[in-house]
Amino acid sequence: MIARLEGLVLSAADGMVILDVGGVGFAVHTPLSVSLPPGKRALLYTYLHVRENELTLYGFPDQEQKDLFEMLLSVSGVGPKAALSILGTLSPDTLRRAILNGQPEALSRAPGVGKKTAEAIVLHLKDKLKRQGVATIEFAEDDADIIAALTTLGFSIVEAQRALQQLPRDEKLSLDEKIRRALSLLGR
Repeated sequence: MIARLEGLVLSAADGMVILDVGGVGFAVHTPLSVSLPPGKRALLYTYLHVRENELTLYGFPDQEQKDLFEMLLSVSGVGPKAALSILGTLSPDTLRRAILNGQPEALSRAPGVGKKTAEAIVLHLKDKLKRQGVATIEFAEDDADIIAALTTLGFSIVEAQRALQQLPRDEKLSLDEKIRRALSLLGR
C-alpha cells in the first residue's frame, strides 16, 4: 500500500497530478479543489484503489480528506470518482455537517452524485460519524443556496465555503443579505 508520496509536481490539470518521487512519475487523481503548482514540492496522502485490471492512486493534501474518502468508499454504490467529486465540491466540515444533519441535497450538488446516492451516504455514515465523536454541527437551510449562488457568480466552491464560514451565525439575516455579505467578504 502506498500511504503517502512526497515529490516535485511535474504537471497538474483537471484533477490529475504527476508527482516525481525519486525519478519515478506517479499519476495521482486529486479533488478539483486541490491546487498544486508545477515545479513545487508537494506531499499527498494517498489511497491505492485496486481493480482487476487497474491500479489507481488518489491523493489528498491531508489525512482528514483521505479518511473521509475511505469512509465514502465504504458506502455501497459510491466509487472513487463519486467520492473524489464530493471532496472536490465540499470542504470536510461542510461534508460532515451535511451528513450529520441529514442534508443529502448538499451532497447531490457534487457532479456525478445523484439524489439516491447522496441519501445512501447520509444514511450509512451519520451513525459512523456520531460514534467517532463528531458533534452535530449547525447547518442553516440556506447554506447550500448561498454556495450555489456564489458558484453561479463564478467563485470556486472553496471560496464560497470560506465566505460562508465567515458569515455570522447568530444574526437573523435574509438569504439576500447573506449573499451580499459573502460577496463583500470575497471582494465583489
